[in-house]
Amino acid sequence: FFLERGRLSNRWATVMNLVGVIALMSSIHYFYAKNLWVLNGQAPIALRYIDWLLTFPLTILTFYVMLNSVTDIKRGMFWRLLVGTLVFVVAGFLGAAGYMSKTLGFIVWLAGWLYILGELYVGEAGRANARCGNENVQMVFFSNRLIITIGWAIYPMGYFIEHLGGGIDPNSVNVIYNLADFLNKIVFGLIIYKAAIQDMRVNGQ
Repeated sequence: FFLERGRLSNRWATVMNLVGVIALMSSIHYFYAKNLWVLNGQAPIALRYIDWLLTFPLTILTFYVMLNSVTDIKRGMFWRLLVGTLVFVVAGFLGAAGYMSKTLGFIVWLAGWLYILGELYVGEAGRANARCGNENVQMVFFSNRLIITIGWAIYPMGYFIEHLGGGIDPNSVNVIYNLADFLNKIVFGLIIYKAAIQDMRVNGQ
């Protein structure tokens, strides 16, 4: 993502930097988590949530950055998306780590996720996308909104199975979350990259 950033128009510069940072931070996390797993067969909850706390807000804020490059939007959208994402992650951690009821953590987690979806579908972000007039931004918004809808559902599903549904072996937990991260970070970024290339072709760059 960083290497390809130089080929793209300035409109896509910030959002490509964001997906590059997301991928970089996740790579560092996975290298570190792999070493812990090889050494002692553990995948600490705190390590997983630190990665999510850093990367999930950046992921959601790509929607704000893209829309801001093609239409006028209010700064309040930025804060609503950021706070909703932080509620999503922090509640999951507090429940998983035992700092609050696992059931309450799950409920607040779902509330944060549904709040984000509401903003993307029927809130200001959804309305701004509908009127922005850029087909490539609209394509990314629609596709990546679908990823947030389906792909992010894997995280509370994994939480429920692990902490409320009778438990699951660590290998299966790792597989579930690794597949989710591949979809929600790598595929998410590739969709943005494809749209950026297409946008350049449409504008003759």
